[in-house]
Amino acid sequence: MDSSEEEGEVFFDALDASFDQELKETDSSRCDKTPLESFLEDLGLEQFYKKKLSLSQILQIDKKTTDDEPPRCKADLPWYFLKKLMMVNVTARNVNCTSECKCGELENTGFDLDHLMSSSDSADALNPLDIVTALFLCSDGFVQQELALKMSMCQFSVPLLLPAGCDDNQSTLMVWALRDIVKKYRPKSLSESKGFIEDRIVLSELPLISFVRLGECSLSKSEILNKLLSSSQQYHDTFVHHNMDCGDSPRRISNGLAEITWYLPCGNENIDIFSHPVALANLRGDIASFETQFSFLCQTSAAVFVFFDSLDPECKLLTNQNSKAEIFLVGNQQSGSFSPDALKQVAAGMSLTNNNIILKKKSINEADFVVRLRKAVTHVVEKTEVKMRIEQMAEVAHELGILVDEDSAECQAAKKNADNITAEIKDILKYKEDQLPLQGQIWKDLTSLEKEEVRLRQVGDQKIEEYKSDLQLQKNELRKKQNSYETSTAMTSFISALSSHALERCFFLKWMRINLDNMSRIKLSGLREQYKEKSKNAENNEEIREIDRQLSSSSLGTEHFFREMGQIYEASRALPETHSSREQFDHLPKLCAQLLLDGFPLELVDGDASNIPLSWVSDVLSQLNGLVGPKNRILVVTVLGVQSTGKSTLLNTMFGVQFAVSSGRCTRGAFMLLIRVDEELKEELDCDFMMIIDTEGLKSPELTQLDNSYEHDNELATLVVGLSDVTIINIAMENSTEMKDILQIVVHAFLRMKEVGKKPKCYFVHQNVSDVSAHEKNLRDRKLLFQQLNEMTQAAARMEKKEQNKSFTDVMAYDPDTGNCYIPGLWTGNPPMAPVNTGYSEAVYELKKNIVQLLGNTDSSLNNVLEFKEWMTSLWNAVKHENFLFSFRNSLVADAYVRLCTEFKKWEWEFKKEMYDWVTNAETQISNFGTLAAKSPISDLAEFHSYLKSEAVIVMSDWESKLLDNVTRYFKQTGGHVYLVVGYKEEFANSARSLRKQTERSVLDQLQAAVDIKQGMATLDRIKENHTKEIEKAVCKLIDVCRKKKVQMSDGELEVKFDKMWTETLSKLSFPKQMVTDVFANVTQHLRANLAHRGSQAHQMFHKKSLKDCGKEPFKYKAEGLFRKMLNYFNIEKHTKIMQENADFIIETCAKYVDEKQNQKNNYHDTYIEEILQIIDQHLETNGELKKDTEFEVSLKLHICGFVARKFQKMHEDFLQQKDPHRCLLKYKAKFCADFKDVFHERDQCQKKAEEFVNKCLKPAVEQFVNSHMGLSIVDEMLKKSEFSTRVEFQYCILLDLLLEQNFSDYLRFTSSYESFVKNWILQKIQEHFSSSSTTFEFENRHLEKSVSHINDAIQTAKTQSRENVQTLVEDICRGLGDKLVISHDALGAFMILNNADQDKFADSLTVSVKDMMETLREEFRSSTFEDKLQRLHLQPQNELFKRVIGCGRQCPFCGVPCEAGGAAHTQHRASLHRPQGLGRYRGIYTEKLCTDICSSSVVSDICFICPETNNKRHPYKRYREIFPNWDILPDGSLQASDYWKYIMTKYNHNFAKKYFAKPADIPQTWRKITYQQAEESLKKSFYMQ
Repeated sequence: MDSSEEEGEVFFDALDASFDQELKETDSSRCDKTPLESFLEDLGLEQFYKKKLSLSQILQIDKKTTDDEPPRCKADLPWYFLKKLMMVNVTARNVNCTSECKCGELENTGFDLDHLMSSSDSADALNPLDIVTALFLCSDGFVQQELALKMSMCQFSVPLLLPAGCDDNQSTLMVWALRDIVKKYRPKSLSESKGFIEDRIVLSELPLISFVRLGECSLSKSEILNKLLSSSQQYHDTFVHHNMDCGDSPRRISNGLAEITWYLPCGNENIDIFSHPVALANLRGDIASFETQFSFLCQTSAAVFVFFDSLDPECKLLTNQNSKAEIFLVGNQQSGSFSPDALKQVAAGMSLTNNNIILKKKSINEADFVVRLRKAVTHVVEKTEVKMRIEQMAEVAHELGILVDEDSAECQAAKKNADNITAEIKDILKYKEDQLPLQGQIWKDLTSLEKEEVRLRQVGDQKIEEYKSDLQLQKNELRKKQNSYETSTAMTSFISALSSHALERCFFLKWMRINLDNMSRIKLSGLREQYKEKSKNAENNEEIREIDRQLSSSSLGTEHFFREMGQIYEASRALPETHSSREQFDHLPKLCAQLLLDGFPLELVDGDASNIPLSWVSDVLSQLNGLVGPKNRILVVTVLGVQSTGKSTLLNTMFGVQFAVSSGRCTRGAFMLLIRVDEELKEELDCDFMMIIDTEGLKSPELTQLDNSYEHDNELATLVVGLSDVTIINIAMENSTEMKDILQIVVHAFLRMKEVGKKPKCYFVHQNVSDVSAHEKNLRDRKLLFQQLNEMTQAAARMEKKEQNKSFTDVMAYDPDTGNCYIPGLWTGNPPMAPVNTGYSEAVYELKKNIVQLLGNTDSSLNNVLEFKEWMTSLWNAVKHENFLFSFRNSLVADAYVRLCTEFKKWEWEFKKEMYDWVTNAETQISNFGTLAAKSPISDLAEFHSYLKSEAVIVMSDWESKLLDNVTRYFKQTGGHVYLVVGYKEEFANSARSLRKQTERSVLDQLQAAVDIKQGMATLDRIKENHTKEIEKAVCKLIDVCRKKKVQMSDGELEVKFDKMWTETLSKLSFPKQMVTDVFANVTQHLRANLAHRGSQAHQMFHKKSLKDCGKEPFKYKAEGLFRKMLNYFNIEKHTKIMQENADFIIETCAKYVDEKQNQKNNYHDTYIEEILQIIDQHLETNGELKKDTEFEVSLKLHICGFVARKFQKMHEDFLQQKDPHRCLLKYKAKFCADFKDVFHERDQCQKKAEEFVNKCLKPAVEQFVNSHMGLSIVDEMLKKSEFSTRVEFQYCILLDLLLEQNFSDYLRFTSSYESFVKNWILQKIQEHFSSSSTTFEFENRHLEKSVSHINDAIQTAKTQSRENVQTLVEDICRGLGDKLVISHDALGAFMILNNADQDKFADSLTVSVKDMMETLREEFRSSTFEDKLQRLHLQPQNELFKRVIGCGRQCPFCGVPCEAGGAAHTQHRASLHRPQGLGRYRGIYTEKLCTDICSSSVVSDICFICPETNNKRHPYKRYREIFPNWDILPDGSLQASDYWKYIMTKYNHNFAKKYFAKPADIPQTWRKITYQQAEESLKKSFYMQ
């Protein structure tokens, strides 16, 4: 280490020597280490000397990235420097520690002169040059390039010769490190024309002026150089010097470092210091110690300025050099060691003139000295012929034994590969046509076809599906054309080079970018000159346009090669799977995914074609997901804004990233790039990578001339906002018109995202605002901005037909005070010599902190790579449609919606089960009311009814609250992408309320019916009870009479006596006539009320025919009167068929309802006819066409009510007959006779009575208990199957089942009689599941055991209580079962008379009998068929499942596909998969051919439809919502979406035509190629079952 420093005074040199001595004494423990090893250990960089720092390590987001902690120790210094430098902060070299000991030094207030004189404040400080040198030595070539580029932007000098840091004085020429520096300047020769030169600095032929030091020097060479390069108005430290922060610290490893900087003029004589560009080198250390470096500078420089204090005439160092350079001696005459004689001798020996000697005299101040020095440099620059490119200096370096960083094998191999490709480029346009043919016009045509497929703007009079088929064929032809090209030589070489190992691949891509940028720069520079010349003459418009076109097309960058790679891959996907070319390119996505992982950008949106190659990008992302494994979580940051407002610079400064953009133009399209997140910060941000998306500027001048530029901007903004977690919006406050346009685009994008469930955060960045009071001063501007955002939101909402959004905050969370950032201008002073403004760096750093904080606070579910891929696909598919909001479909949203529906269905079923059990229990208590089994203390039935109603309302209110709480809790969770379906929250809350209302009505109706039936039976029950008592009295009297005879009587004699007594007693009893209800009259009354609102026509039809005459013949529909006239435009036959099928289904449904009621053997109640009318009305409501035909409605209701009333009348009469007192007495005559004989003979009745009680009272009750609960159990079991979880899942399963069966008649029933088919399908599935398993018996046995357990508990409880006789015991048992089992009042009454059994023996016998009953019932359950069991059930499982999956029952007004929306209270109907309208009988009016149009295609076309709702006038499909506002018909997500139904229609075209009495459809050509597998795959995709 030298004892002197050229920047310091002699005093400082002495200090350095003293410090060296101290170092030797105190650091003897490390004497075995080299200075470099020791220094790197101090910095904590020793591990990076061999395994170099990479860009991904430097750029990764960690806690240091966003904390404001100053460096606390030496090991913090390099990272602090890097952090500042990557943010292009000119204070980066101020690297001093703020350790605690230093802070505490101020506390010592005593006076110690010796301490003051001996201690050095800089003893622990490190020289910035050492830190720079260490970082360059520990970094790989790509980091070195980045460091050099950022240092150059800060106007720092950069290393030209990098010392090895060892004692051998070896150094490296940094050609590669400087390769990335591109400078723009305007020499004097171009000042008038206002032209400029843009060139890569290593290729620029500039004169190099070198500054060196010989021996000790009292002048600070570096400080003088800084003054030489700085104007009087603005001083800048280009070189580190002694008077800078830590600049006086001894250099430990940077001696021998040659730095270089450039002075580049701006073309203004008043500002420029030198009017010509010049490079300046500065060698650190004494040239006597670094002869090789000095020799290198002498051979490459135009002039070398040697700074000295004293010269040795004998020194041959200055004269021995083989120098092309002119030597200047710069001395300080004021130095004590200055010798004029020595100077003369040396000057004479070197033949120097006065002009070559510059002395700092006492009479010359420093400013004048700098002026003299500047003149000398100017003279050399203007006169010299010695100019050399840095690239050429490598030859000199090789001769002198200096290493060159570009000499590595990987770098040279990569350069060779890149040169081989770019050397062939002569004409860029022709080269792109020849070597990159797939991305040209073919790709643009494919893009146009893709968009036309979904927009259908040019369909004209053609049939939509045929038109789409033609488009598909055109696309196939274009893909064939792409595949017909052989892979070009350039692309073969490019792919081959990419397949090399990682380091060489990185070098190759950098070389490619460098070579291509150089070429584009030359080409574009020439075109600009031509443009300027031609623009002078207005007559050259045509030529100007041609040059303009060439300017747009002459750009060539690596992105074009990757784009071609993507097109090669996409084209290969169109080939058969086994095709060799397809297999040949299978590896390309993984190759590109690896590059993405390595930090290279991937083109997301092709800016030239305005399209995303979806297959390519999707497969790259899939491969990326495979490479990162479970660490695949990403957060996305995007920048949007006007072109050329510094978006890319902002991203570069904030994250250190550089997007691959061709030279000479701004970003086109959108690029994405990955940055790793440090392990420590992963937990905080909950992500593994940050994805940065850079977009082309909105309102691009290149695109504004195109008609669709606004559409293009909207598409791009919607896509990137939809993909983002945080969107940075770059705006300029000064241009309000432009800002309004941008805000309109941005607000559209945010509104669309809000509507599809994604809410990215937004941050406004205002550039070029430098005032410290900007935040306060711009309060008014922020209010204006917010006001404009609100106006834009309202305008966008009107356009998107979502007027409920009134302000920007409705669309997203935005705070005008915290959602803005003000950033000053980028440069300090006038470029090209202006450094980056510190204020800019600091403001961007604050922005970065805020962005990371925003990402950390994000409360939505995070995307992983695959979810990002899914969002990208669904967003882009929707963006391609004209109406984004009505076109968006996404598997993540679909999955989140299905999860929500599944959860809600679980809660709904729990509620229904609970209420079913409650109602069953209540009905049991009502049935037992007033009997021995009555449990309630209330004796009045009306009061008991009131009590039950109150309890029911309380239970349902609690459940409603529970359901609403469940909905609220569900939307509070963060998993499962809940935020995507938050828009449905109110819909499901309303569904919960609606469910409660429906259930309440049903429950109260059931209670009313049970009470009314019980009330109706009260009189009969009293009569029967009295009659039984009379019989009991007569029997007891007869026993007494017979016993008094004291004669043993045989059973035969007793029977004669009993018969006589029976006849006499019955003759005395009165049997009042039963009051038979006129059910027809009641039904007529309810029907009249139902039709009251249907007008005079309904009134006339109702009174025309008696209800008793209706429903006797099968119902036949005929279109009559007015409605027939309305059908002139339509096929009457088709209409009649539809109406008849609907009528048949409604009739069948009502008939099944009546059968269920009849099977229950209950009495008739008016709620039954109300339920029937409700069933009819619900079906009519779901089909508007049915509801509009009054004649149809009235005649159908008359028919149904006629046969229903007939059946209900019979049911009522049968019930009355069964409950007739006389009949009941006769039924029990034999039993009374047997009991009479037993009592007379005093036989033991225990066993017999126990069996009688079990068989007559308990067994029927147990059977009823099992039958009332079995339905729920079957439904529960079926709900475990996926097909019944949600309506979407059900639709998928039923369609898949149909596809597997391949049965035309099934398809016919499915499309023609959907509800009937579904009911049968459900019943079939239930039968399949239960007939082949023992599950049914398990359920029956479970309920049997439960009921027997209740009985045994009741027996045990009754036995423990004191009682008088068996009757009391039985009463206690019945009371214990009063709310669980319905015990027959008649059977119990009959059992209680003539019972003299012993209580204890009876109880024991009863227990045994119950056990026997249990075994008997088990055998019965085992032996009965499932069909028999179903008939006995109180709740029919197929009906419950049908209600669950049928939903609202609405069908698409065009194709008849059923609605799949989840909540019962949904306001919008939707379906996943629409079908050709011909399957719903639609046909051409004139051709009679079945129609192939699919409504999900029609709704985006310009064609029209006609229907009764449009008053038979033509109405555009695009505006179908005006007619059917409750339907959401989403356009197909892809051409393959409807492949399922296309396949079915193609397969059964003739079958459907025959059944519908139509001609077969003209099947589009592409439909015929759809296979079974493709149909199945399309089904999966449509229902998101992948």
